[in-house]
Amino acid sequence: MGAEEFLSIDPMELKFPFELKKQISASFQLLNKTDNYVAFKVKTNNPKQYSVRPNNGVVLPRSTCNVIVTMQAQREAPPDMQCKDRFLVQSVVARPGATPKDINPEMFNKDAGNHVEDCKLRVVFVSPPKPPSPVPEESEEGSSPRATESENGHFSASELAAGSREHVEVQDKSAEASSLLLKLTEEKNRTIQQNDKLRQELDFLRRRAAKSSGGVPLLYVVLIGLFGILMGYLMTNS
Repeated sequence: MGAEEFLSIDPMELKFPFELKKQISASFQLLNKTDNYVAFKVKTNNPKQYSVRPNNGVVLPRSTCNVIVTMQAQREAPPDMQCKDRFLVQSVVARPGATPKDINPEMFNKDAGNHVEDCKLRVVFVSPPKPPSPVPEESEEGSSPRATESENGHFSASELAAGSREHVEVQDKSAEASSLLLKLTEEKNRTIQQNDKLRQELDFLRRRAAKSSGGVPLLYVVLIGLFGILMGYLMTNS
């Protein structure tokens, strides 16, 4: 019987995008081309370095099973990025309706007369994908320096500091303008109140003078003149 008669494996190499101090995963697929239930088991010559999920199972007739292999974080790169680790996938025909719970080591024992197929997979280290390089935006003429960004896409510390200072200055000016507006409003209200009070006093004096004499008293004329002068002064400073 030829290789991969029970299961077809794709790919035949486990390609890990190698990065230091980082767990890396690769996967392969098992394809059952037969009408039988096929049990499988995955082995490696370096079991402490890898985690395989699932490391055994049953592939149903005319179906597939995905296996994920995770390599532990590496502290240093191997010489010339060459890896000597290997994986072995063993497969054997199981009874109809078999489940992963039915798998036992005796099923893969060739000495017991079982027909077990072996398929080896090698480990290959590849360079990790490079992140896309940022495209610098051309600055337009007359644009504000605050709109420009540094090469890594973030504002520099000096730009952030300048923007913060400008924000504080705007807040201070706004508070100063609000305080001045409030002060002017209060002065205007006091002026209106004083004006109303003077008008009431003049009305009182006018009525009193009208009762005491039929003519126009000199005091009334003087008060009318003073009131006119005061109103002119208030209208000039309002």
